[in-house]
Amino acid sequence: MSVTLIRNARVLTMLASGEIVPSAGLGRRGTDRDVLGIIDRGDVLVSDGVIREVTRAGEPVSEARRALSADAVEIDARGRVLMPGFVDCHTHACWGGGAAARLPDWEMKLAGQTYQQIAAAGGGIMCSVRATRESSVGELACDLIGRADRMLALGSTTIEVKTGYGLTLDHELNMLEAIVQARGYTMSTLVPTALLGHAIDPEAASATRFVDDTIEHTLPAISQIAKTTHGIARLAVDAFCERGAWGVEDTIRLLSAAQGHGHTVRVHADQFTSMGMVAHAVRMGARSVDHLEASSDEDLHLLAHSQTFGVGLPICGLHLDGRYARLGELARLGGRVCVATNFNPGSAPCPSMPMAIAIAVRQCGLSVEQALVASTLNPAVLLGYPDLGFIAPGARADLLLLHENDERLLAYEIGDNPVEMVWAGGERVE
Repeated sequence: MSVTLIRNARVLTMLASGEIVPSAGLGRRGTDRDVLGIIDRGDVLVSDGVIREVTRAGEPVSEARRALSADAVEIDARGRVLMPGFVDCHTHACWGGGAAARLPDWEMKLAGQTYQQIAAAGGGIMCSVRATRESSVGELACDLIGRADRMLALGSTTIEVKTGYGLTLDHELNMLEAIVQARGYTMSTLVPTALLGHAIDPEAASATRFVDDTIEHTLPAISQIAKTTHGIARLAVDAFCERGAWGVEDTIRLLSAAQGHGHTVRVHADQFTSMGMVAHAVRMGARSVDHLEASSDEDLHLLAHSQTFGVGLPICGLHLDGRYARLGELARLGGRVCVATNFNPGSAPCPSMPMAIAIAVRQCGLSVEQALVASTLNPAVLLGYPDLGFIAPGARADLLLLHENDERLLAYEIGDNPVEMVWAGGERVE
């Protein structure tokens, strides 16, 4: 039995006053999200991958702790911050060809071309699609494992990973299989999502035929695989609703069909254009709307008063066009906010949740406290993991010990890794 006792830590429990566990797995809304549940000096006892006790300095030692402590590896945190592992709830970390394949796109961007112009010239997503189709399942899995381990070293203990660079049924299945295979070779938790509505394949007979084939053939096949493959029965289906990608009506068709197959649904919306998809996503009960850079006041109000999470992807703004989701306004209105990296080879070539948090505080209007909840507790709820994103007895022991004793430095400092130690499922990551 693996036992660890982390002593003298500044513990960010993410629990509101009086909570034993987060309230009904709902996540934090609005001003409620300013609560980190800090224990200035605390001890956290872990065994068999689960947090067993969280105590304040000076509290009597329990019999359970006495029994376990004899075999425990003790770590003196010396007042440094101990917090839940980051939950990166939006990434495209599975792709073929490496990020270097997108350097020509970047040079076009630096020369003044827009995202849509680059895509129309044959670059953008389709560049990664071609490289992914040329990669074997083993190659995709190997590349993903390497990226997941880099993200883990930066504190991301849970990582959502989308398909979407395959577009055809066979290649989407290859991506899904690669994600499942990679799970067995990394200490991070990988959560697959089927991004079936990503780009419109220019090699298809027509855009209409491609959309119909995706909804009528690819989706049912993916659904059947999800039902028969261990650990992905809760597979979510996603779509990118934007000019030059999936239109509003086709996105609604796809996501409605996915719900008919029993999937939860998510949607990329309002990255460049406010097309009205936010209102439809809320009406459909989508799990999240991601991007939101172009969302209107009405969009944000609707989202804030719904059960749908708003996911900001601030690294896109840094890398692409300097536009950012108004996450602070969404929080002020009472919304449930998440922050994610969107790690991908084109629009967000960055695996670092600390960087995403630093940008979200500077450019998206979040307080440090809100950004920390938006990168731990809330995305854990979004992805359906009720035992993640907080520190309390019974929670999974996905933990980070930072180098510093003030959590604000995580957002204040830029470009370094603030994480000194990582535990995934109670095991220390070396």
